Parts: sequence; C-alpha cells; structure tokens
Amino acid sequence: MKTVFFTLLAMFVGFNVANAQLVGGFDGPGAPSMSPISIQQALTMRDDTIVVIRGKIVNNLGDEKYLFKDETGDVIIEIDDEDWHGVRITPQDTIEIVGEIDKEFLERTKIDVKSFTIVK
Repeated sequence: MKTVFFTLLAMFVGFNVANAQLVGGFDGPGAPSMSPISIQQALTMRDDTIVVIRGKIVNNLGDEKYLFKDETGDVIIEIDDEDWHGVRITPQDTIEIVGEIDKEFLERTKIDVKSFTIVK
C-alpha cells in the first residue's frame, strides 16, 4: 500500500513541477509576443491577453495579491498560493511574469500570474 501511495505522490509532484515551468501555447503568426513589455504597455492590453512583464514584487497586499513594479508603473498581480512551489522572492529580486490581464468593471486592472522566473 505504501508503494502505491508513494508512486502516486511522485507522479503528482512530477506533474505539477513540469507544468509550473512554462505556459505553453501557439507561437507563430498572430500569436502574442512572449518578450517582456512594460507595465504601462500591459495595462493598455485587452482583458484575457497573455503578457510577459519584468519587475519586482514590492508589497504583499493579502489574499494572494501583490504590488508589482517596474520603471513605468505598478500593477496588482495575483499569484495563487499553490503556484509558489516553495520559491521565496524578496523586493530585491527581479522576476519575469507570464500572466493574463484581468479587467473587471469598476476595479483596477490586475494580472493573474500563470508562471514566473527569477531573472539573474
């Protein structure tokens, strides 16, 4: 029984780690650019657009929301607790985020983070 449990656990952990690496999709004509853009540019994009931004998380706003800044401005990002995968980030770390623009009526535009990497 322990062997079955540990085999299933290993499969589950391996699946989640593999999926945390990149956000997949089509890359070709008509596809969004996967090069980083500024927060200022990202905020002009339509709802549900996938964007790549680079900057720093400067504050925890609670409820899985964080203030993210670059040289052009700031935006609220949302990172689900399970998407951290044990990675620790400080305000001194520059990270690159792949996320989805989330525009809701009468609310500030946010970015729902799909994945992130620390920029070295």
